[in-house]
Amino acid sequence: MKVNQDRIKKRMEALAQIGKFGETGVNRVAFTEKHKESVLLVQEWMNQLGLTTKIDHFGNLIGRLEGSSIDKPVVMVGSHLDSQPNGGRFDGTIGVVGALEVVECMIENQVSTDTPIEVIAFSDEEGCRFNNGLFGSRGLTGKVTEEEWESKDRDGVTKREALRLFGCDPDKAEDSVYPPDKIACFIEMHIEQGPVLEKQDASIGVVEGIAGPLWATVEIIGEAGHAGSVPMAMRKDSLLFASYAMSEFNQIVSSYVGSPLVGTVGNIDVYPNSRNVIPEKVRFTIDLRDIDLKRRNEAFEKFEFALSRLADEFQFAYKIEMDSDLEPKLCSDKLIDLLVEEGKEINPSVPTLMSGPFHDALIMADFCNTGMIFVRSKDGKSHTPEEYSRMEDITEGAQLLLQVTNQLCAAKTEQV
Repeated sequence: MKVNQDRIKKRMEALAQIGKFGETGVNRVAFTEKHKESVLLVQEWMNQLGLTTKIDHFGNLIGRLEGSSIDKPVVMVGSHLDSQPNGGRFDGTIGVVGALEVVECMIENQVSTDTPIEVIAFSDEEGCRFNNGLFGSRGLTGKVTEEEWESKDRDGVTKREALRLFGCDPDKAEDSVYPPDKIACFIEMHIEQGPVLEKQDASIGVVEGIAGPLWATVEIIGEAGHAGSVPMAMRKDSLLFASYAMSEFNQIVSSYVGSPLVGTVGNIDVYPNSRNVIPEKVRFTIDLRDIDLKRRNEAFEKFEFALSRLADEFQFAYKIEMDSDLEPKLCSDKLIDLLVEEGKEINPSVPTLMSGPFHDALIMADFCNTGMIFVRSKDGKSHTPEEYSRMEDITEGAQLLLQVTNQLCAAKTEQV
């Protein structure tokens, strides 16, 4: 039983047209019209295959292929369709298209499934709009807080309002939470978004664990003034202070030489953002990740201490808002072994590796047995229009997903 590369390619190309900019860019930020358009297209493909489909109240698209044991916990496969504003064609999309291809192959080959299969396109994995990612998987597993519904995007739209515009009802969100015993396992296929597989000349790999991200927003409060009249020694320039703080952050993270700890300042807002006004307020985000929770938290504590020291030295006020704090997670040993074993039938070289980027699998690993397949990324690039993975590599990843899903779902097959 083989996946159909031409079918995968056509679906990938169709989705790449939704939110397209330039030659290869994609902008499908969560809960926008383009995101909804992509969800509806995939739902149409699911319906054509005879799957039972729904868009839940967290914005997740779910297509179900029934098994002979309808009450058995499901095998869930999929990823996400939303993108970064300046995203590429492959991030998340290959996991949804690959999962759909798995189900279509099983239907075509009249595979008798004992266990139900659910193909899922999680919503708002990226988190770039409301500053808190993995929303769909956190919603499905009951980890969305009440306060989060009121978080706002840059235009002042709350997440609650965005979901209503998307066609969901946040007041009924609790109805979309899965009980812990409903999902047997989750498997996600995703581009690596890093250089490891390419360096090892491997088309696919198996993920052992996923780094836990800490997201925070730092606000620096200074004093506005005329750029031409306030002497340098009398200024409280919040942007200058922020630059010192960001430099300290970079030095702290960089001091952990040889470790997988990484830190990024990805967004800066300056108020009033005028060339002839001394900045009164600056907000910037930090993204801190590591597979080692103790080391990550130690680095953050060092940054907090450095910020306090700088504030005392330069007489500035500041505050830190915690946006997200997720622990690293390991994938299921049994699923890792199964993926590696089946992978070697496709390609003799199937390395195991850790994931620095977060994925919905990070949330699902706390809820059920979870496995993850990585597909090689050209030059390790992602979250950019230059993101690229060979169709042959994607096909190999989908073939591995098919073989493992078949093992887990076929009649009389023991559940992992």
